[in-house]
Amino acid sequence: MGMMQEFKQFAVQGNAMDMAVGIIIGAGFGKIVNSLVADIIMPPIGMLMGQADFSNLYINLSGKQYESLAAAKAAGAATMNIGVFINTCLDFTILAFVIFLMIKQMNRIRKQEAK
Repeated sequence: MGMMQEFKQFAVQGNAMDMAVGIIIGAGFGKIVNSLVADIIMPPIGMLMGQADFSNLYINLSGKQYESLAAAKAAGAATMNIGVFINTCLDFTILAFVIFLMIKQMNRIRKQEAK
């Protein structure tokens, strides 16, 4: 069997197609989680911490004062982007938890089918 024939067989198998669909849906779901964290969860937390925009929470390592993280980045200042890091950690945690719940449900359904 030629390499092209093997590739064609692999590409049309159910597992490869399921994986492709899962990756596409996962990418879209990742955008939803990012928006949830950045637009819904973090603004109230930022308000509680006394800042209007939590993603602007950063430590300036250059010693100069900048109005915002964007201004510091535009000036080429070295910064530790604490707010962006926390947003990314929350994104990951929420995404991992949702994937855990989905796998748990899939395993439960497979156990029921096996009976």
